[in-house]
Amino acid sequence: MELSAAIIEGLIMDYVRTSPDNALKNDSNDRAWGDPLVGYARGDDPLFLFYKRDIGPFFWTPGEIFSLTFPGSDPAPEELTVISWVLPQTEATKADNRKRRDLPAERWVRSRNYGEAFNAKLARHLAASLRGEGIDSVAPGLSPHWAWQTSERYGFSSNWSERHAAHTAGLGTFSLCDGLITPKGKAMRCGSVVAKVALSPTPRPYDDYRAYCLFYSQGKCKKCISRCPVGAISEAGHDKERCRKYLFETVAAYTKTTFGIESYSCGLCQTKVPCESSIPAKEDAAGEGR
Repeated sequence: MELSAAIIEGLIMDYVRTSPDNALKNDSNDRAWGDPLVGYARGDDPLFLFYKRDIGPFFWTPGEIFSLTFPGSDPAPEELTVISWVLPQTEATKADNRKRRDLPAERWVRSRNYGEAFNAKLARHLAASLRGEGIDSVAPGLSPHWAWQTSERYGFSSNWSERHAAHTAGLGTFSLCDGLITPKGKAMRCGSVVAKVALSPTPRPYDDYRAYCLFYSQGKCKKCISRCPVGAISEAGHDKERCRKYLFETVAAYTKTTFGIESYSCGLCQTKVPCESSIPAKEDAAGEGR
């Protein structure tokens, strides 16, 4: 079978739509994610080398994680494709989280726990499907080599960023709070697989890595600042350490005690903001989630 973007998108879409694991595991067993977006980036895209220089030498290029996974393979960077996807939160989950001011709604907690477990299964499913067609592939975020790291410039980091992969694959740009604003908004999760297959890259409809954020493009909005319960977002950007402390201490304790679920995501800055569900327009600066 000659692999094409349409076939890959079909594999991803079908799994998201039909897998029983795409569920919040609540009483009504609601879906965790809506229909995905899919994009592609070449393994030799200059952005990957830029990330390595900018974030730190520990940050993988597609070729590095591929060679770690398949020792001795040593493919040329242009032989690799990064397949990236965005899984948007459902309207019901976003609506519940919009109402919260300090701590996340149960649906959001479940999406971070059970929904992210499904995201990992999607990555494994895609990689296994490609390998079944004789195409070596790896999900970097699931690699045993993946680890948390410390960037001299940005602090808390890791070997691979799903958001940076999605940005490279034309799926979105970064916001004041560091979230990725996609055509389906910022309330989402993303994932990726690196495969030894040459596919046409998705055109990036932006030149500026913060093009979709109204604060950076228009000097307006700043809704995510007021949504953060601990002041981890300001006009200077995202205070990752303050955010992390709140998530791992306050939110984690709350979700375990209240819902019996171990989770550390609040998502308040991703909801009740103009970029919640779409790329915001200028006139959205005064609005909220939609």
